[in-house]
Amino acid sequence: MKIVVGISGASGAALGIKTLRALPDTVQKHLIISDHAKIVFDKEENLTIHGNDEIWASVASGSYGADAMIITPCSMNTLAKIACGIADNLITRAAAVMIKERRTLVLAPREIPFSPIALENMHKLSMMGVIIAPPVLAYYGEQSTLEEMENFMIGKWLDLLGIDNDLYKRWGDNHA
Repeated sequence: MKIVVGISGASGAALGIKTLRALPDTVQKHLIISDHAKIVFDKEENLTIHGNDEIWASVASGSYGADAMIITPCSMNTLAKIACGIADNLITRAAAVMIKERRTLVLAPREIPFSPIALENMHKLSMMGVIIAPPVLAYYGEQSTLEEMENFMIGKWLDLLGIDNDLYKRWGDNHA
């Protein structure tokens, strides 16, 4: 399986990195970092890091065959560009490819409250099949630490990408 993780915006970028690290080693991982994220970290196995200006990268083509993509966090600027079909950087181009190829695209918008414009863009994308999944907690999981809260959100995102995980307590589970 090939998964693309995009990180747009600096606020909440740690969730993007934690999502990337939660992907199993069997997944071929591609990371795209926006200029504003400014994140530096070591090269990992099965991870290809792309600069957001590398519009020629493999993930910019439908023939590459990425299975799914998640953008977490997803800035309102990136969300708006995707909704309007603007593919002026690698994150928005890879997202456009996911939409045209009818592959899984998950966006985790992070800014609240949502403006009417952002809600309209989310609705438009949702009607195209894009999954809008902001980092929202569920209280049935009995999370008591920030790490448990983040694991819940990341586990839900991995579920949406079709990746089995045990990062959170599921409804009806008697164990964490």
